[in-house]
Amino acid sequence: MGSSSYIFNFDKVHILTKMDPPFQEKYKSLFNDYTMVSNDKDDNLMNSSDGWELPLIDLQRLTLKDPVIREKCVEEIRQVASEWGFFQVVNHGIPQEMLKSLQNEQRKAFHHPFSKKDEDNVLNLSANSYRWGNPRATCLRQLAWSEAFHVPLTDISRICDEHKTLR
Repeated sequence: MGSSSYIFNFDKVHILTKMDPPFQEKYKSLFNDYTMVSNDKDDNLMNSSDGWELPLIDLQRLTLKDPVIREKCVEEIRQVASEWGFFQVVNHGIPQEMLKSLQNEQRKAFHHPFSKKDEDNVLNLSANSYRWGNPRATCLRQLAWSEAFHVPLTDISRICDEHKTLR
């Protein structure tokens, strides 16, 4: 296999590189099922994310003196956390410089070749810290095009020097 190939990723083509997990190999039956369905009738099967926006929470309301406004913000967080599971926040007080540094470290960590990320001691973390896809997916709609590093608090001090600013 060359250094890149193409797969269908929701409503656009995604170019796989050496740093991407082997979605095609791992989820071959899901891709085959999608091909049969899309050839039969439903070309919009994967276009399920149109028009969805994550809820946005303004955390500055938590710093206000008015307890009614603070409680309303807390209730809003509770509601979107239970309905969505995640949300966007603004006015969180984290300096932009720190956010940019974090994003830079994320890019560096995830742009390693897949084979390096999938090693047991990637970034000097515990075995199986690198995760990707969705092992329970039964159709492409359930497949998460994602990868993540699970970093237990006990591993933070062991992160390799290349990514020491993540500490």
